[in-house]
Amino acid sequence: MVRRGAILFGVGATVAVGGLGYIAYQFRSNYRSTSIPTGEDSSNVPLEASALPAARDAPTVTSTVIAPTDNVQAVLKGNAVLLKDQDRVLVSQLLDLGQAHLFEGWPDPGTDDESKRRMLDQLRILDASYHGGIAAYVRNARKLLQESRDGINPFEGYVPSVPTGATLDFASLEFMELEGEGLREAGHAAFVLVAGGLGERLGYSGIKVALPCESATCTPFLGLYIASILALQARAGNGRRLPLAIMTSDDTHGRTLELLRKNNYFGMDEDQITLLKQEKVACLIDNAAHLALEPTDRFSVQTKPHGHGDVHMLLAKSGLAAQWLQSGLTWVCFFQDTNALVFRALLAALGVSARNNFDMNSLAVPRKAREAIGAITRLTRPDGSAPLTINVEYNQLDPLLRSTISKEGDVNDASGYSPFPGNINQLVLKLSSYVPQLAATGGVISEFVNPKYKDSTKTTFKSSTRLECMMQDYPKALPSTAKVGFTTIKQVWASYSPVKNSPADAAAKFKEGNPTHSATTGELDIYKANCLSLAEVAGVALPSPLQTDTFNGITTEVYPRVVLSPAFSPSLSELKAKVAPGSITLAPDSVLVLDGPNITVRGPLVVRGALVVRAVAGATVELGQLTVDNAGWIWEPLEEGESASEEDCIRGFKVVRKATMELVYDKPGSYVMPAPMQQLPTGDADSVPTAEPETVSGEGAGPALVKEVEVSATPVAQAMENAEELSAAEIDKAQATEDDSPTEDDTPAEVSVTEGRAVLEAAAASGPAAPTVAATMASSSCLSAAAKPFVPSSISASLVAAAAATPAAPAAPSGSSSKSKSSKRRAKAKAAAAAAASES
Repeated sequence: MVRRGAILFGVGATVAVGGLGYIAYQFRSNYRSTSIPTGEDSSNVPLEASALPAARDAPTVTSTVIAPTDNVQAVLKGNAVLLKDQDRVLVSQLLDLGQAHLFEGWPDPGTDDESKRRMLDQLRILDASYHGGIAAYVRNARKLLQESRDGINPFEGYVPSVPTGATLDFASLEFMELEGEGLREAGHAAFVLVAGGLGERLGYSGIKVALPCESATCTPFLGLYIASILALQARAGNGRRLPLAIMTSDDTHGRTLELLRKNNYFGMDEDQITLLKQEKVACLIDNAAHLALEPTDRFSVQTKPHGHGDVHMLLAKSGLAAQWLQSGLTWVCFFQDTNALVFRALLAALGVSARNNFDMNSLAVPRKAREAIGAITRLTRPDGSAPLTINVEYNQLDPLLRSTISKEGDVNDASGYSPFPGNINQLVLKLSSYVPQLAATGGVISEFVNPKYKDSTKTTFKSSTRLECMMQDYPKALPSTAKVGFTTIKQVWASYSPVKNSPADAAAKFKEGNPTHSATTGELDIYKANCLSLAEVAGVALPSPLQTDTFNGITTEVYPRVVLSPAFSPSLSELKAKVAPGSITLAPDSVLVLDGPNITVRGPLVVRGALVVRAVAGATVELGQLTVDNAGWIWEPLEEGESASEEDCIRGFKVVRKATMELVYDKPGSYVMPAPMQQLPTGDADSVPTAEPETVSGEGAGPALVKEVEVSATPVAQAMENAEELSAAEIDKAQATEDDSPTEDDTPAEVSVTEGRAVLEAAAASGPAAPTVAATMASSSCLSAAAKPFVPSSISASLVAAAAATPAAPAAPSGSSSKSKSSKRRAKAKAAAAAAASES
């Protein structure tokens, strides 16, 4: 089914459609290619101007503004002929605001005329994309720059106190109850991802949402977020598709769209996703708010991002928030681009919002006093009037406390933390109050300026600055009657581990004893959160002591590498229902990936190695008594100067996959692992039928009996290349040749897919055997294609049966005699069953 999507983004043609900072258009063509150009040619995209709500009226043009054009002629001289009527109005306004330096020194007409027109086009965009136009931007900048120079405290006259909110212990009874309420509310929620940033600060050249959140499955952040929303959508059971809006920027828009298209929108319908492209604002060079020119291009105004507060303006201009409210949605949830743990706490926050009828709820974490993170604070006037619950930056909170209620300033209480919770910019807003507020304000958020002065006179800047806004400052525009609160999860590891610092910065923070917020800890904290979640709700036995290792100068505990996909368990209550108490035991270096909505673990499941289980929707899988004992995967620290991918370099390790048991179910049905085993023929393997049977399928099809195969570690890329180059016929041919060659006891048996299918057919015809402990099906490289994450709309119809086997016999002592040809072929035939079972 072809999907259609509405994409909103900013381009220069905005003036033609009423001065909006973006264009709305509909994709009318079908997408079948897996890659697209990074840039979009908007000239080939049909505009639907009627779909564009007027975010603000165009600047009112009066005779007093149009008439005085002498200033334009006086400054631009002969170049004035290049200006259209609307250009003359805009240039005249700029000249009245003291911006003549933008045009002074222009060469005579006929020289660089295209560059002059390019600058005029840019000025029109800057004028159109700012609420009130570029003149309003300059006036606001002058006011804020003067306040900054004078050292005015924006919270002067306010008295701080701890706001109303919920403080929860992860996995506590209260948490589980609120999570259950939030799960019901999630079926009536829209989601907004603020993702305007590149990964350059991290040492990653791509967009941050394309960065794999962990190395076990290599799922990018955007894929994880979409999978989380789809899991909540499936649990809602109301048939409603939950919408996702993504705020992009000039730097990320094209690449975000490309990432979505290449991955088939990660299983979401195309028209569920809306991209909102943010425009930039002009930079300023001094306290008079003179606009800055690019040092290398005198015909270009220097610009920088305005801040993520623009997301509110974009939702207002696009009419998207209003559409959500009209469609019956109740909430809108905002989250950042590289916090993989956010959805673990978001449901509880939704439950808190619903229970308290909050207009705005900030997800928060405990913070140490004076820690460099904003604090959720309630501010009131001395008489208790004008209450405001807002984020206060850490460098403002301490002096505010000292000047009002605490001579000690920001200090820890008996809990060891500041009583003011830490803001992490994950918000839940109630649409019924949010939409009217957007209509009243246009989504404009209170701005601030943060110039870096050269000296104490505060007259000149070290570099250009600009006005900024933050999405968490939305409450400043709310009436005093609005209900604003917070939800704090006491255990930081359960909800917050962003990836925002480079390896060097992270190492420095580690030495200072501060959270590193790096790609290293961002990944390892996913495994930690999954392990501790299993321990909390299912009594899973974790290894003690844990492994400890150092990556990129950060020494940390390393938990078993457990990945629980959103499809498997989007909530703790579901995790508790699916994993029987005490049913899983994990070795220190084990790997466990569970991905599928209907997988349950009854156990005992013992993992000493790597186990990957994936099942599509409709495949019900029960994991029973099973022991996985293979060489597994190794998170190997990178040597200094070692050549590696950007993703590995910023983490400080690479993953060496030596052996993996893959259980993949890509056809609906009911399966038990290990299933009642089928007896293999007792005679020589020569008696096994050689005719290729039909693929094993059908409900309850039992897994194949597989001999344990140990494979020496090889580089991932080479192993994948080798696997792709060998056809089944080539493997059979090599097998026939090898049959006549002596084989050592500890040499892995080569197997053919044809032989394996024959064994499966013979096994299916035999009576069931008692379940036995499963051995491993080894993989010399990364996951097979079948074992990689499912994209719901691209699932094949064939069944990939699970692999199970009796334990492999102990290796014979060195120097022992070789096996007989018959026994070798029998072992190869058993192992071939695995190849047939996993061929998809």
